[in-house]
Amino acid sequence: MRAVIRVLTNSRTIALVMALAGLPAAVASGASAETAVAQPPAAAAGAAPADHPFPGEIRLTADATDVERRIVHVHETITGLAGDAVLRYPKWLPGRHGPNGPIQRVAGLVLAANGTPLAWRRDPLDVYAFHVAIPADAPALEVDFDYLAPTSPRVGHPELSDDLSIVEWISITLYPTGYFARQVPVAASLVLPAGWTFASALEIESGDGARATFKRVSLETLLDSPVYAARHFAQLDLDPGAAVPVRLDLFADRPESLVVSPAALAAHRAMIQQAYKLFGSHHYAHYDFLLSLSDSVEQLGREHHQSSEDGQDPSYFTDWDKTPAHRDLLAHEFTHSWNGKFRRPGELWVPSYEVPMQSGLLWVYEGQTQYWGKVLTARAGMWTRQQALDDLALTAANYDVQPNRRWRALQDTSSDEVINPRRPMPWRSWQGFEDYYEQGQLIWLDVDTLIRERSGGRRSLDDFARAFFGVENGRVAPLTYGFEDIVKALDAVEPYDWATLLHAHLDSVGGPAPLAGLRRGGYQLVYTDVPGDYLAAVESQRKTALFTFSLGLAIASRDGSIASVQWDSPAFKAGLTEGTTILAVNGVAYSAELLKDAIRAARGSTAPIELIVKAGDRFRVVAIDYHDGLRYPHLKRDPAQAARLDQILAPRS
Repeated sequence: MRAVIRVLTNSRTIALVMALAGLPAAVASGASAETAVAQPPAAAAGAAPADHPFPGEIRLTADATDVERRIVHVHETITGLAGDAVLRYPKWLPGRHGPNGPIQRVAGLVLAANGTPLAWRRDPLDVYAFHVAIPADAPALEVDFDYLAPTSPRVGHPELSDDLSIVEWISITLYPTGYFARQVPVAASLVLPAGWTFASALEIESGDGARATFKRVSLETLLDSPVYAARHFAQLDLDPGAAVPVRLDLFADRPESLVVSPAALAAHRAMIQQAYKLFGSHHYAHYDFLLSLSDSVEQLGREHHQSSEDGQDPSYFTDWDKTPAHRDLLAHEFTHSWNGKFRRPGELWVPSYEVPMQSGLLWVYEGQTQYWGKVLTARAGMWTRQQALDDLALTAANYDVQPNRRWRALQDTSSDEVINPRRPMPWRSWQGFEDYYEQGQLIWLDVDTLIRERSGGRRSLDDFARAFFGVENGRVAPLTYGFEDIVKALDAVEPYDWATLLHAHLDSVGGPAPLAGLRRGGYQLVYTDVPGDYLAAVESQRKTALFTFSLGLAIASRDGSIASVQWDSPAFKAGLTEGTTILAVNGVAYSAELLKDAIRAARGSTAPIELIVKAGDRFRVVAIDYHDGLRYPHLKRDPAQAARLDQILAPRS
């Protein structure tokens, strides 16, 4: 500590060091100990939330007409507050698993009472909290601010465009502290550009063209019910004649994207029925898929209890036969209505949005949802059986070569949304990121095939899903669970030491990829020099050339820029990094096909593959010493094992 203090000259830095040593900051800056003790403590950020009714209400109006400048103007009237009050901006966001509330986009905040502006100050320990003293005679607190949505991808994922808007109440609401969110009533209104149409899980109280007033709901329900709006809109009934409606709400940049073929519509309707056959229940009064078909706003995948935010390319329906990648998105988010929103890990349920979440069970919340999302996509016919197998092969291969397991347990990745909330990463394969999704999927395949093997095919993970997620049909309020509840429910389906198996998957470091379920399912992971139709479609959709399993590169196919480099791969050893651009291959201008030809030619040769690359303003020649040819993953049927994976993917009648 002494050596550190000697080289520090900034007083704030010295204060930090002294605080870590347990000494008052004032001592470090030269003040006396008596002065330090006499200083008042930092202000507390309000009372902890309590489960009793808020004595007032929030009336909120969002004006989202300024789409050209990407600004939402917000006005709130909050009654029931008096004296010293604390308002909060949502910090810990459900479905995002971290403290990711975009408070940096709030500007122009004005608090007023009786028409007079009030002084406010941000809490020094919690920048999401605002202190204000409200006069005793004030009937309400008036709140005005602007939400500055990203104006380009350079400053953030676009939410508003000239033709389409995503309105997230959780991003545009200040709320009173000290209450459970379910105890705070809110009456919300939304103003949109003339001629636009919107959809939401919220029910409409009244409307007059571009303005809609929604029925009063709790703050919890409002913030879980985003609104999508667009110039070009269509709504499809996914469960015709059902007492509980399920709707597919389409929002597009262009009207031609709204044309849905009978085959595509039938597949989406089949997905609803396959989900009901799996879970045997529903936990919503109605459900809306809010699906943007756009490349002008962020293509989201985010769960809510009675809706989901989904984004696909504009060609999702118009090129239905050519775009199989990401088709599992809607099934994944729909599954979350059961797994994540209704049955919710106790550590991920919080009473209000300032309370930190714990994410240790994301391998269930997201991992099992990833598993069922892909299974339901296959069972519904949204994927062919071969496309489902090829997608699983790609997942298995990614973890077959993923090196971060050498130092990091899967359980540790459950903190990734706190550590690095989906920002670009230089070495994702070494750092690891959200492995609980797809590695979780492989764990649940292991569990499913083990149940099937041990029970002689009489039971499966389907039985767990119905027993665990299908309880209390029609209930909307969350029902929480913990690790022991998962183990108990699995044991009720098939007695086994599930706790040991799961901990081995979650806590081990340095082991191989979790591919036991794949082998027990009757398949082996193999590599050939032919990508197959599904992987070729993935490359086309993502506009990427995947050399992940050969050179260790993923390259933007149009301009040769490197999107990612696998740690310890041949490309890594040659010094290539994300952000570098390949200009030439063996002296000829780069193309993906040319690089493939060079890899083929290097097989059996001793000559390296020579690249000319550009990083920043520097050019250099790179030699990659690789001679094993092109490698693409596939699943090969193993006749020594029962075809359990085929059984898993088959539709339920």
